[in-house]
Amino acid sequence: MADQDAPSSPPAATHNSPRTWLLTAALSPLAVRLIRLLLAHGDNVVACLPPHEIDHEERGAEFRELIGECKSGRSDREGWRDRIRGIRCDGRTMAGCGAAVAEAVEVFGRIDILLCCKSESVVGTVEELSTTPVARNLVRDQFESVFFSQVNFIKAALPVLRAQHTGHIMVLTSIGGHIATPGLSMYSAATWGLEGFCDSLAYEVAPFNIKVTIVQPNQEIQTLTNRLIFAPPIPAYENAFEAGPNVRDIFAKVLNTDPETAVPPLPSPSPSKSPGHGHTESVASMDSDIDMNLDPDPARGEIFQQYPKLPPGAADRLVAETVHALTAIGGHENPPARHIVGGEGAIAVREKLKTVSEELEDFVDASLAVDIFESELKDEAREGEKGPVEETSN
Repeated sequence: MADQDAPSSPPAATHNSPRTWLLTAALSPLAVRLIRLLLAHGDNVVACLPPHEIDHEERGAEFRELIGECKSGRSDREGWRDRIRGIRCDGRTMAGCGAAVAEAVEVFGRIDILLCCKSESVVGTVEELSTTPVARNLVRDQFESVFFSQVNFIKAALPVLRAQHTGHIMVLTSIGGHIATPGLSMYSAATWGLEGFCDSLAYEVAPFNIKVTIVQPNQEIQTLTNRLIFAPPIPAYENAFEAGPNVRDIFAKVLNTDPETAVPPLPSPSPSKSPGHGHTESVASMDSDIDMNLDPDPARGEIFQQYPKLPPGAADRLVAETVHALTAIGGHENPPARHIVGGEGAIAVREKLKTVSEELEDFVDASLAVDIFESELKDEAREGEKGPVEETSN
């Protein structure tokens, strides 16, 4: 007989009732706008604040403004200060994630939705990320920020969600989980890895009534609202993408719209280098020994990192659709396993999947040409059986 005095789990929050959210990174323009919407809805929010970001004057400015509103006593912000808790944690250690989860449960009694929304983008070709030990470390840092930190939060939250026998894990990635981009190889790899992890996780936690949803907005929503880290460029790649601007140039133009975030201009190539390194030369005209050189020119800059500073109106428009998608899906009784935000992204992914489908059809046709069918194997077996009998009879 069950103990009548044993404490029971608090009832699950319905989609329209107050829910408790834990955001793994709460300082991006998207996260701040999402928190405002959640607090207005009456939800509770545990906001994890990466120390290196909250201490950054510009990066933490919007969140500090939000906290000021919560404490302001404004009638339209009534009760907000009691429904938000900020915790310094970046997800790089299991101990830190466990402490954040424990504090969330202590303050609000439960966790209904874990939103994994930490992101940053390392910009550089594969060779540019192989030139120096510091550049090679960017690969590890990319996986730490996008993959391992979010896995740590998920693992820390799972015991709580299982005990509740309810919960919703939402992972904010991008359509980069379907479509790779030149110059963002490590970002694509880490994103694909996280999505593969979540696909397996969804099957494992389904018996405990825990839902998993991957939300994929357009790639620029994550890249332009979080830190951009540029590896030192290799001159050979300056004119390699003649069909259009490369990712490095696109992001640099965005940063250059504000003098405070502008990318330092690259000096002219070293005079000791061949003219093949000039801006007007094509890759085809370069000497082969220069093409194979992986060493960046020391005069052409080191690792550069910056948070894009978008005008408030532009940031609002950029993230609005994703913010509303997250609030609509979060805590839903029957959420989708994957949601692509926006028609443009859905079309891009559909075209990519169509290409993959055609490749699979070609693969099947090629495989059938070399397949050994079961009937052939039986014929060979029968012939093998007859052989020894005929030899003994002779």
